Amino acid sequence: MRRLLALIAWLWAGAAAAQAVAVAPGVWLHAGKLEDWGPSNGGDVANLGAIEGERCVAVIDTGGSLATGRAWRAQLAVATGGKPVCWVIDTHAHPDHVLGNAAFRGAGPGGADPEFVGHARLPAALAARGPYYLNALARDFGGAAEPTAIVAPTRTVAAGQVETLDLGGRRIELQAWPTAHTDADLSVFDPTSGTLFTGDLLFVEHLPALDGKLLGWLAVMDRLAARSDVRAAVPGHGPVQRQWPQALAPQRRYLEGLRDGVREALRANRSLAETVDRLGGKDIDGWQLTERFHKRNVTAAYAELEWSD
Repeated sequence: MRRLLALIAWLWAGAAAAQAVAVAPGVWLHAGKLEDWGPSNGGDVANLGAIEGERCVAVIDTGGSLATGRAWRAQLAVATGGKPVCWVIDTHAHPDHVLGNAAFRGAGPGGADPEFVGHARLPAALAARGPYYLNALARDFGGAAEPTAIVAPTRTVAAGQVETLDLGGRRIELQAWPTAHTDADLSVFDPTSGTLFTGDLLFVEHLPALDGKLLGWLAVMDRLAARSDVRAAVPGHGPVQRQWPQALAPQRRYLEGLRDGVREALRANRSLAETVDRLGGKDIDGWQLTERFHKRNVTAAYAELEWSD
């Protein structure tokens, strides 16, 4: 059994390492699977990124398991010629993006730890949710997943602020957003290549998952759409987008449809159960994982709009 579990972990790690690709010179991507976070994929479902400067590397999200994080670290060591990792940036608190953080301990200059960076609300989100994530990992993944740890940020960016990090000959911009997909969303922009890592502020093909505020998310999308400097957008899930802001259109249609459908239900004085029954069973063309996330989105939207409209 131990050999079998070790083989599974090795296969997960090998698959993760094999998928690292260059989005632009010095900009790296590991494309996660378009699946729900779970044992069948080792938690390897989120897009992971990295930006390389002359001095060091900034890693953007680390995956949904320690094995995925280790594989990502190993691949980046090859891709960047062994440059140290100065920064590990978490785009938000969901497990498929942060549970690989511990794999990057010791990856900094001289074998030190890198700085872990996130939204100012990220520490509270990880403190509240982290124990649940670790319990879910142990319960659902079993012995095939190595134990990991929740690594809290050592540096944060306040909501509404933009912070610049210097990688040596290359500066990147971190922007912390008001509540949207979650209450701790952070995007990363590389002006050198025009690459925007949106985190889960943008989903492509994978149905958007609402864990923050629907109206806030739409407002943030308006601000993202106004950017004219984006040449490539890396979503939290799904393929890289080269047309901006057109890449936002499918998600906007879905979220606006969710908003309008729930508002109509509220005007008709339908209960939450009635609204979920009416809207939650709808077929949604062009999206994957609708059965997993759509009813939950309807529930979250109802709870928000019931008191905000």
